[in-house]
Amino acid sequence: MKAVQFTEHGGTEVIEYGDFPDPEPERDEVLVDVKAGALNHLDVWTRRGLPGITLDMPHIPGSDGAGEVVDVGEDVTRFEPGDRVALSAGVSCGKCEFCRHGEHSMCVNYHIIGEHVRGVHSELAAVPEDNLLSVPEGVSWETAAAAPLVFQTAWRMLITRADVTSGEHVLVLGASGGVGHAAVQIADYAGATVYATGSSEAKLEHARELGADHVIDYEAEDFASQIRELTGGRGVDVVVDHIGKATWQDSLKSLAKGGRIVTCGATTGGQPETDINRIFWNQLSVIGSTMASLGEADDVMELVWDGTFEPAIREVLPMSETARAHEMLENREGFGKVVVKPDSEL
Repeated sequence: MKAVQFTEHGGTEVIEYGDFPDPEPERDEVLVDVKAGALNHLDVWTRRGLPGITLDMPHIPGSDGAGEVVDVGEDVTRFEPGDRVALSAGVSCGKCEFCRHGEHSMCVNYHIIGEHVRGVHSELAAVPEDNLLSVPEGVSWETAAAAPLVFQTAWRMLITRADVTSGEHVLVLGASGGVGHAAVQIADYAGATVYATGSSEAKLEHARELGADHVIDYEAEDFASQIRELTGGRGVDVVVDHIGKATWQDSLKSLAKGGRIVTCGATTGGQPETDINRIFWNQLSVIGSTMASLGEADDVMELVWDGTFEPAIREVLPMSETARAHEMLENREGFGKVVVKPDSEL
């Protein structure tokens, strides 16, 4: 088969698209004919060499993908050849105290397909049965590939961890990115007044179309000051911040008393200066979040499959141009997800 791969960490020049041995499914695995994959900033960090992660080389990236089942291991019961499936990339042990209570994303042995182990940006992929979602007929391969990671992540952040309720005010930073554009839709669905930041009028217009009530060009305006002005000095109840170092202090300034900041990542750095005085005096909550647990994944993906939520797709490229796809993420080009498809599918 052909696969996106790299044998060392580095810039986009390390990415290759070439021959790789066909995978053979284990007893609990499903062999998938991959029709489309999608990129996340996680792919960029993994390629660069995310600190603390050791990979078997060559590494195949990709934590989002969808395709058709071509074979199943002897212990597989949920799928059979011909089924349409999408990847849910978080792998949990199913046995620890967190898994026993349904908190699979807090598993002590939690890892992510495409980050810690080989991913699915290839013509074929062998995936554990528990990491596949059924995709209804009528849902495009591009949608099925682009939605799972970001919508699961944003759903857990807003609905489970931050517990957003109707009537609250929610600020979503980086609304043009994968998690950001999903968070705008989910906050709007929850009945919140949604504030979104972006770096161009085109990106802000997309955010409006997805449900943002107020938009802020963070390159032209100080978003914390704008939030204070838009809320009459009160601030917002929740800030969704997956950016980190560059925005952290202003995110705290944007919160009302008793507000919550929820984070799933730090694309500009994970060790920002922080205002502890503001946190305790305003009784703020700092909430960490990762990908969804199994039930959460089912809940949010049903809303994708029925069209309530829609992943924005900025570009569809052949897998042989995955280096270009990485550049689009690094340069913040466009709005939404970048999809890659095996060259044989184009």
